[in-house]
Amino acid sequence: MAHRKILVGLTLAAALGFVAAYVPGLTARADSKPPTPPPAAAAAKPTCKLHGKKCCDPAIAAHLPKEAVYKACGESDATYLGEDGSEKETCKYVFKVGNEKEDDTYVQVYAPVQKTVLEEPNDPFFSYKKVGKVYMTEKAKSPKSAPMLAAQTGLYMPAKGYSVTVNASLKVCTKAEVKKLAPEIK
Repeated sequence: MAHRKILVGLTLAAALGFVAAYVPGLTARADSKPPTPPPAAAAAKPTCKLHGKKCCDPAIAAHLPKEAVYKACGESDATYLGEDGSEKETCKYVFKVGNEKEDDTYVQVYAPVQKTVLEEPNDPFFSYKKVGKVYMTEKAKSPKSAPMLAAQTGLYMPAKGYSVTVNASLKVCTKAEVKKLAPEIK
């Protein structure tokens, strides 16, 4: 019986020792877990007046700031609906113009990084004329392209390692206003 008491005592002591060693390790592991970050959507509030899925990349918007569009095209914060930067290397400024559809009232900036930049536009649909350092669409080369040119005007500026293309709806900027916009492209 003495042996039995000793074995039971040793078993209990071993079990208590194991529990005493194991439980603090569990709490230490629970404490060492990194805190769970909040969901990205809840944490990231837009830093712009949003009119799409995300704000424009500041590097793209810097090529033609919305303030330059306000100044050249006669727009303001009152007519500005917001920006849409959901397409890569593109920033689209959307404006409210009368009863026009929002899809047709924009100024879009596209500034892709390029290894080889064309010194002047090589467009099969439109001919361009030079306005300062920028090229502006002048006329359509085919009857199928004419309606597109009647709805918007394009600008193209070559630079080192990138080019900037601006498409402006004629409902937002007239051709004369787009000429004023051309020198603002960076």
